[in-house]
Amino acid sequence: MNVPTYRVPRWFRQALPGFALSLLLILALTAAMLAKGQQAPEEAGKAAASLWLSLVDNGKYAESWKEASSSFRNAVTKEQWEKAMHASREPLGKMISRKLKSASYTNTLPGAPDGEYVVVQYETSFEHKQSAVETVTPMLDRDGNWRVSGYFIK
Repeated sequence: MNVPTYRVPRWFRQALPGFALSLLLILALTAAMLAKGQQAPEEAGKAAASLWLSLVDNGKYAESWKEASSSFRNAVTKEQWEKAMHASREPLGKMISRKLKSASYTNTLPGAPDGEYVVVQYETSFEHKQSAVETVTPMLDRDGNWRVSGYFIK
């Protein structure tokens, strides 16, 4: 029985390593993009809360307002926010420590429109208040970025 043989053209053998490398690169980039897009909401919310809190901790209240969600900025003016932060955060003194207590994803919050939210709570110690609970609520904003939509200290 004669088995036909086929010879791979030289041009194909020469192009194959470059093609394989290109294909591998495309697959790796696609996987990285999908992984970023599929980041757990809790992780994205915690990251947004942490970055935003660093602004507040450093007294950059106007900048924290600019970095907040569009619904937050529509609900309170920059001046109102700065005044509220001067009145509520400054008497507490410097933040000494902050420990993540919980982060939970939800689609509904009392008094807020349905959306994607992560309620992040921290056990925080300040210079003039040893024990406090900070609640930071990032939301998935219209542009697809997680931004803080609420902040409370007890």
